[in-house]
Amino acid sequence: MINGRIHSFESMGLVDGPGIRNVVFMQGCPLRCLFCHNPDTWDFNSGTEISSKDLINKIIKFKPYFRNNGGVTFSGGEPLMQPEFLLEMLKLCKENNIHTAIDTSGYGIGNYDEILKYTDLVLLDIKHVNNEDFKTITGVTIDKLKEFIEAINFSNTKVWIRHVVVPGITDSDSHIKELKNFIKTIKNIEKIELLPYHTLGVEKYQILKKDYKLKHIKPMDKVLCKSLEKKLQ
Repeated sequence: MINGRIHSFESMGLVDGPGIRNVVFMQGCPLRCLFCHNPDTWDFNSGTEISSKDLINKIIKFKPYFRNNGGVTFSGGEPLMQPEFLLEMLKLCKENNIHTAIDTSGYGIGNYDEILKYTDLVLLDIKHVNNEDFKTITGVTIDKLKEFIEAINFSNTKVWIRHVVVPGITDSDSHIKELKNFIKTIKNIEKIELLPYHTLGVEKYQILKKDYKLKHIKPMDKVLCKSLEKKLQ
């Protein structure tokens, strides 16, 4: 039994992988993405401590609802920053025949090969595709993401690519072309989604008394976002 820290638990997630899913939002993230809408997940010492036993028992109660290849998605925060707890939970899910997914930016502290053995699907959130812009957006370098992609390419784990389109930052044709070339380096991709930037998390920054650096940017047009997505096919 291993203890971990989670931020929250969603019982009926519909946009975090296939089917109906439990979503475990794990606490702690080393990235400081300019467009992050969950700044309350950053602090590694916050959230709720829970044992792997208690969490799997909670998940099993919802198993009858996991239709259409539903299951559990470990999100965050950044789930790869709690590798021991994440691996234990993935193993317990597989022991109970539950489909597993990880929603990640690819920034972790190792043990990727073992983690991916028990992961059916990776929802890989690509923040940017070159080191300079990646660091501007996240505060960290792109190196960890590239390490994780290397591990994915040695695994059989399926991948869904996600990328947030921010007006004036990641919405140009040249960027989309660069993104397309970057995505070509990743194996086992089933799906590519461009997510329109939104401002739904701004109030959290006000509550936490943090500065929201993109307050001058309006939400991304959803129709335009879909048209850019077609260019990646």
